[in-house]
Amino acid sequence: MNTGPHRSATPKKPKARLNGTVDRTINIHAPSVEELDLTSKRVLVVGGTGGLGRAVAQQALALGAEVTVVGRTLRDRTTDRLTFVQADLSSMREAVRLGKELPAETYDVAFFSLGIMAAKTREETAEGIERDLAVSYLSRLALLQGISPRLGTARPDSAPQARVFIMGAPGAGNIGEPEDLNSEHGYKPMAAHMNTVAGNEILVLAGNRRLPGPAYFGLNPGLIKTDIRANYLGEGSLLHRLAEAAVGLAGPSPETYAARIVPLLFTDGLNGRTALMFNNKAQVIRPSAGLDTHYTDRFLDASETLLHRATR
Repeated sequence: MNTGPHRSATPKKPKARLNGTVDRTINIHAPSVEELDLTSKRVLVVGGTGGLGRAVAQQALALGAEVTVVGRTLRDRTTDRLTFVQADLSSMREAVRLGKELPAETYDVAFFSLGIMAAKTREETAEGIERDLAVSYLSRLALLQGISPRLGTARPDSAPQARVFIMGAPGAGNIGEPEDLNSEHGYKPMAAHMNTVAGNEILVLAGNRRLPGPAYFGLNPGLIKTDIRANYLGEGSLLHRLAEAAVGLAGPSPETYAARIVPLLFTDGLNGRTALMFNNKAQVIRPSAGLDTHYTDRFLDASETLLHRATR
């Protein structure tokens, strides 16, 4: 019987769990923030001008690290240990250029937190990419293509493998729609945002195969008061202010989260590991069901096709 053109099956979407499911078979010990001395460490924070990225950058600085922040507008004063690189990462050409030019050879950790949420009406960049996808996921892929082969390679041979930490909502059961990654065939803001969520988890799971060099880890901070919802709710609107007030009551502050997570970025417990993901208490969480090798490769193939289209 002729069933029509073959289309690769998309896994059935599992029930979403906002903070993921804790994997109690793996326990990664990290020192307390009071025990940590980062005076010999160099950190890249992409999206470090606000929200969780800024809190992580400030915590690392307070512990003695040298920090490079990438973003649009820096609110903090640069110092001999804080370097600012201005970039508009809604542009894939800018992300590709930056991936080639950043001095990745000297970084111990690359931390990606840049992100927005999809608007209620579809927004498109000048390169033809849905804006949330461009900012929150595709720019990360473009940057990693440039820095991953070089990340940490100029450090001493005794240094542990360089690490990439990717913030999103891994383990929450979101697998995206690679057949409509750019949300061109019927736009729904939450479905568009879930493409970025899935993409970021897939970068963690497949990074060691597709972008070899560093180890890859995912971070699911859950609900924390930041500006990430502004693009969807309307920046400064009453609804936006009420939503952030409620989130602020329910979850930890960005500073509390940073104090929990920064020790994880450097713990010896991650040596020799990759593709682990963590909740906002630094506990290991399970990957989303359905993100096997075949599916993650299909998703990344679609992502690279879209990136090539935007930069040709």
